[in-house]
Amino acid sequence: MLEQYVRLRDEVEEMLPNTLLLFQCGDFYETFGEDAERAARLLGIALTHKSSKDFSTPMAGVPIRTLDANVERLLAAGVRVAVADQIEEAGSGLVDRKVTQLLTPGTVTEERLLTADENYLGAVATGDGYALALLDVSTGEFRCAAFHTRTSLYDELARHRAREVLLAPELSGNPALLADFQSRFPVMLSPANFDLTAAREELTNTLGDVPGSLTSTALVRACGAVLSYARHTQQGKLEMVRRVVRFEPGAHMRLPEAAVRALEVFQAQSPQGVTLMDVLCETRTAGGRRRLRAWLRAPLLDELSIRARLDAVETLTRTADLRGAIRALLYRAHDLERLSARVATRRATPREVAALARTLELLPEATRLLETHDGLLGGIRGRLGALPDVVTLVRAALVDDPPIRAGEGGLIRDGFHGELDGLRSEALGHRAWLADLETTERERTGIGSLKVGFNNVFGYYLEVTGAHLSKVPADYRQIATLKDRARFTRQDLREREREIVRLETAAQRLELEVFSGLRDGLAAHAEALSEAAGALAELDVLAALGELAVNCGWVRPQTVTGDARLVQARHPVVERATGGRFVPNDAELAAHRHLLLLTGPNMAGKSTYLRTVALCALLHQVGSFVPADHAELPVYDAIHTRIGASDDLAGGRSTFMVEMSELAGILHGVTHRSLVILDEVGRGTSTLDGLAIAQAALEHLHGTRAHTLFATHYFELTRLEAEFPGLINLHVAAEEDEAAGGLTFYHQVIPGAARQSYGVEVARLAGLPASVTARAAQLLTALNAGGDDRKLTRELAALDLGRLTPLQALELLHRWQREGRKEEV
Repeated sequence: MLEQYVRLRDEVEEMLPNTLLLFQCGDFYETFGEDAERAARLLGIALTHKSSKDFSTPMAGVPIRTLDANVERLLAAGVRVAVADQIEEAGSGLVDRKVTQLLTPGTVTEERLLTADENYLGAVATGDGYALALLDVSTGEFRCAAFHTRTSLYDELARHRAREVLLAPELSGNPALLADFQSRFPVMLSPANFDLTAAREELTNTLGDVPGSLTSTALVRACGAVLSYARHTQQGKLEMVRRVVRFEPGAHMRLPEAAVRALEVFQAQSPQGVTLMDVLCETRTAGGRRRLRAWLRAPLLDELSIRARLDAVETLTRTADLRGAIRALLYRAHDLERLSARVATRRATPREVAALARTLELLPEATRLLETHDGLLGGIRGRLGALPDVVTLVRAALVDDPPIRAGEGGLIRDGFHGELDGLRSEALGHRAWLADLETTERERTGIGSLKVGFNNVFGYYLEVTGAHLSKVPADYRQIATLKDRARFTRQDLREREREIVRLETAAQRLELEVFSGLRDGLAAHAEALSEAAGALAELDVLAALGELAVNCGWVRPQTVTGDARLVQARHPVVERATGGRFVPNDAELAAHRHLLLLTGPNMAGKSTYLRTVALCALLHQVGSFVPADHAELPVYDAIHTRIGASDDLAGGRSTFMVEMSELAGILHGVTHRSLVILDEVGRGTSTLDGLAIAQAALEHLHGTRAHTLFATHYFELTRLEAEFPGLINLHVAAEEDEAAGGLTFYHQVIPGAARQSYGVEVARLAGLPASVTARAAQLLTALNAGGDDRKLTRELAALDLGRLTPLQALELLHRWQREGRKEEV
């Protein structure tokens, strides 16, 4: 048995190195040797030993009934898993086994092991730049893109959250590059074939040719490698993959990884936090949820497309009956995208085929609901395609409640297949004879207690108690003796039993053939099924956005050129978290006020205000209504953010280094059409250094004319309002109540600069000991008393003398002299 285990493990290792083999032994899946030690550590199970006089080997196993749960844990840990099943009944010799499943984090197709979200396998290659291929085997979605920089590649990979990333040899063979990738993504070192010739063959075998959209060597290598790896894990052709779509990252709003993280689009920054996706996800189907995530990953840049989505959402907000009917219908739909992929690969179970038919039965009703609508809703109606022939075929072929597996029998409906009906009828005739046998034999023998029974050892038998053994007919042959009874058989009973087995076995085999033929017929509709699945997912998102807009009081944003204006805007996530208790604010960004400098104490709501504006811009270009009383928004080419502070200890970078790296990316990538959100730039270093960097960044952004919101504690920056047209001071209102000894936050953003930061008061609110805050207040008073010299020093340090005109210099000297004379008085 161990030789068989080692042989299978070697076969798996050749295909996918570092794969854990689960080897069926009766009611358990076992691992041996190093695999056992690894499994015990990862799964927290007992490590034992298999021993004989010649050897001893570590062993660890899990019961068959817990296979799915344990495989799920291994996949979540980034481990590849091979499952070797017994393919024959246990007997006196060695049981034959073979690998029936190869499961990796990025190529799972079984619904029980998948979440509702996408499950991407990624591959990265180089050539003339970088290329990324993304494949979701569970749906057949296949996409690729080319990038000029590694930063833009990282941003795209982070947005798609690939479960598994394959690297070309020139990347995996470079220790520094490999370490960089592994610090960010679940990189799997594998034998994925990145060879150009092999990649072309793989693309031709899967898609019929190398698509013309793959215009670079890097794209061909990445796409070929991801297909090759997936084909190994699926142990055959990739029928669910019908096309590759090349997308252009520049065709959508740029959302750097830092922006997605700071805005908590998909992942909250606290364990119990809420994300934007959580707020928006009112979808009724798994496909709708995935489509919503795709829209959030790639906000639109085309104004007509944005308006088309907003038109559709507006229609659904105004017609409650239509919206309710669509959402009620979608509630009954199964995951059509994944069901279509399972059908295309001919792996769909009977229950999955039945679920497919139930979902397709909804399409005519969806088409009817949309029959009077045009625009995007009309386009969805045209793509739904009722596929009535498919539904009719499945309904005619399958019973109403089919078994989980095709080999269990009772799958095909009576009347669908003549030969199958004949086998069943003949088998039923023999069973009817058996059902009558007990009555007829009691009458014939005069033994009133005679019974007909069955077990797995003897099959059917006639049982007679000891008191009546003398009445047993001569044609009975005894096969067992018990304490007070005996069991017998007859020649005709054995013949009937053999005939039932033969007929039912033939019927089960024919059922499998009929079901396989049914799946083959459904696979021919794979393209139409995929199109309908996409349309249904899109309809689900639009209806969900309409429902959200109505329930939360969101408004349709007007798509404008240049200026941005929000009236009483709210942060969608904070509003949800506080149960609607949120202080709304206005925001205006235009040519005469394109840079808003925001000051105020900590906890007053500066970061929330910044995020509110950014999220409203993002929602607008997704095609959603926004949380405001009124909204006018331009089409931004990117949202750049730098919010919050964090170390990169694994990468050896301090908080300040991380901040400067992100700031560098923003300043290099910003254009006049971008939205920039910066919070507390320069706070990770000394005051003077931080102030100098913050002012230099502020001046650079002012020159780009990008719409910028800049929150800071450097009050010295507020004087720049007089020097830079378009820079406007704002602050978040707060008031100190000296009598009560506390600080009141109003969370209202109003014109002008804040008077002070209230740092000591915030520290008191946070619960610092009274002795500490009292001493801090004393120190602050002393520092302020001698602070004018430091203020003058900071102002001098921040001056750009090369840009200072003689007149400006005289004005500064005059102001300092005037302030000095006031203090003397």
